[in-house]
Amino acid sequence: MISPQSQAHSQTFIEEKGLSMDLLIDAGNQVAQKYGLVYTVPEDLQTVYKQLGIDVSQYNDDSSWQLPMSARYIIDSNNQIRYASVNADYTVRPDPSETIAALERILT
Repeated sequence: MISPQSQAHSQTFIEEKGLSMDLLIDAGNQVAQKYGLVYTVPEDLQTVYKQLGIDVSQYNDDSSWQLPMSARYIIDSNNQIRYASVNADYTVRPDPSETIAALERILT
C-alpha cells in the first residue's frame, strides 16, 4: 500500500486496522502524480471535511489538500503495468479476488 499520510498517521492507521502489509509513504503524492491519480479537494468540500473533524492537510503533513484516487496496479519486473483498477470514488475499491484473478491470468 502507498499513502500520502505522514508516518505517524500511517502507523496509527496500520495499528487501528490490524494490517500486516507494508505501507509506503508517498510524501507530497509524488508517486501518485506520476500515475495521474492526484486531485485537489475543492474548497467547499474542505470546509465540510473540517467540520467533520477531517483535516487532510494535517494527515498528509502538507497544505495542499491533494489526495490520490483509489488505484490498484500490478507492475511486472519490466515496469509494465499488467493490471490497473482506478476509481475516482474512494469508497469503491477492487475486491482482493479481482486482483488474485488478474495475477493468475498474468502468470498463465
